[in-house]
Amino acid sequence: MDYNYNDYNYQNTDYNGQNTNYGGQNMNSGGGGDYSDHPQPEKPGKQKKKHPWLRVVAMALVFGLIAGGTAFLTNYSARAVSGSGAAVQSGNGSNSSGGTAKIKTADSQDSGSASGSGSSTAGDTSVQTVASTAMPSMVTISTMSVQEMQNYFGQSQQYEVSGAGTGVIVGENDDEYLIATNEHVVSGAQEVSVGFIDESVASASIKGTDSDNDLAVIAVKKSDVKDDTTKKISIIKMGDSDSLQLGERVVAIGNALGYGQSVTSGYVSALNRTLQTEDGTTSEGLIQTDAAINPGNSGGALLNMNGELVGINEGKSSSTNGTTVDNMGYAIPTSKAEPILDNLMKQETKTVISEDERGYLGISGADVTSQYAEVYNMPEGICIITANDGGAAANAGLKKGDVITKINGQSVSTLDDLKAQLQYYKAGESVEIVAERADNGEYKEQTFTVTLESKSDLESQSSQQSQNSGDSGAQP
Repeated sequence: MDYNYNDYNYQNTDYNGQNTNYGGQNMNSGGGGDYSDHPQPEKPGKQKKKHPWLRVVAMALVFGLIAGGTAFLTNYSARAVSGSGAAVQSGNGSNSSGGTAKIKTADSQDSGSASGSGSSTAGDTSVQTVASTAMPSMVTISTMSVQEMQNYFGQSQQYEVSGAGTGVIVGENDDEYLIATNEHVVSGAQEVSVGFIDESVASASIKGTDSDNDLAVIAVKKSDVKDDTTKKISIIKMGDSDSLQLGERVVAIGNALGYGQSVTSGYVSALNRTLQTEDGTTSEGLIQTDAAINPGNSGGALLNMNGELVGINEGKSSSTNGTTVDNMGYAIPTSKAEPILDNLMKQETKTVISEDERGYLGISGADVTSQYAEVYNMPEGICIITANDGGAAANAGLKKGDVITKINGQSVSTLDDLKAQLQYYKAGESVEIVAERADNGEYKEQTFTVTLESKSDLESQSSQQSQNSGDSGAQP
C-alpha cells in the first residue's frame, strides 16, 4: 500500500549537525551499516506477527508548514461548537489530585480543578453537543526541532522545522496538567507548546513516551496557565472502547493542518485492525473509522456520542497500488491506551539539556529495521558499529554488534529514538541500557549501566580514532 508520509519521522533529527547525540555516527542501514560480520543466531531475536489484512498508514502529522502562532489558534468552527468554552466550566482551579496523576473515567465524579461538568447524556446524539463537551479538553500542539539535511554540494546544514499535532487533557497532579498525544508528534522536539480552548498558549515538557505504542504524555505547569484559562479547560472523560460496535457513530476532533481544532464525524468501520508504517512499525488493535483524520490530527480525540474518549487518533491510509483510499482513519483504543498513559503520567517530567551539557554514549550505529532483522536474524534496535575506546559505552561493557533496545526503560528502535531520549540527560549521569548480544547463535538480553560522557570527551575520542584509522569520516 502506498501512503502519504506526513511525516512520522520528521522530528527525529540531529541537534548538533554531526549526528552525535547518541555519541556516534548515524550510519544508514542501507549502506553505512554492515551486518555481515555479526554473529548470526539460528532464530530472529524478535518476531513480528503476520496478518493478512496488514496495511501501511500515513501518520497524521503535519510539519514544516506552521508559521508563528497559527498552530495555536482555535478556528471559528471550534469556537462555534464550544461556545468559546464558557458553557463548560472546570471548577475553581484548586488542586484536587492529592499529588497523584489520575485518568478520569466515564463514571468519575467531578472534583475541582479542570474536572469538567460531565459528558452529555447517552440519549443525546448531537455532534454539536459532543464537540461542546469535549472541546475544553482539547489542545493544539506545536513543536520545533532542528533537522540536518545535505545541500547541493553535499554539505550538512541545520534547519528549524515546525510541526503540529493534537493533544487531550487526560489528568493532573498538584503542579501539572497532563496531556495525551502520539509519540511521533513530540519525538525529537526541542520545544513543545500547547494552545488551549481560549487560544492561550503555554510551554510543555515531555512526561513520558512509549514509541512501541505511539503514545506520549506531555505536562504543562499549572503556574503557567492563566486563571481564566483554568476555568475553561477540563479533563476528558474516558469511555469504554471495548463496547464499541460496528456502525456506531463517533466524532473526531483535531488540529487538522495546524489550522486549529476542527470537528468531523463518522462511524466505527472496523475494530482490532493491525497496520504497518513505512519504517516497519506495527500497530495492533486499532479502531478504524470513516471520520476524517487529516495531517495534524495525530494525538486527537475519537469520541463516542456521550462525549467520552474512546480512542487517540493516530493516522490514516491514503492509497493502495496507486488507487486512492478515502475515509480510512485509525485510532488507538482507550482500552489499550489507558494503562500505558497511566504509567507515563507517573514518570518524572523531562527537560531538554543543552548540547554542551548533554551526555553521550560514544558509539556509532545503524538501525536494524524489521526488514533487516528478518534478513540477518537480528533483533530490532540500534546495532553498535563502533564503540569508542575509552568511551562511555565501551567502559560499561557494550561492544560492536550489540543491539540496543531500551534506555532507562524506554524502548528505542532507531538512532533517532535513542537521540531523542539522550537529550534529557547530562554528562556524568548514569543510564541503564538494555542490549541484546549474540551468544552461540542466539541473542540474549543484557543490561548495562552507562555513565554518560561529555561532548568534549566524545570529540577527543572521535578525533583520536579518526587519526588512527586514517579516515576522517569513520567517526563524527
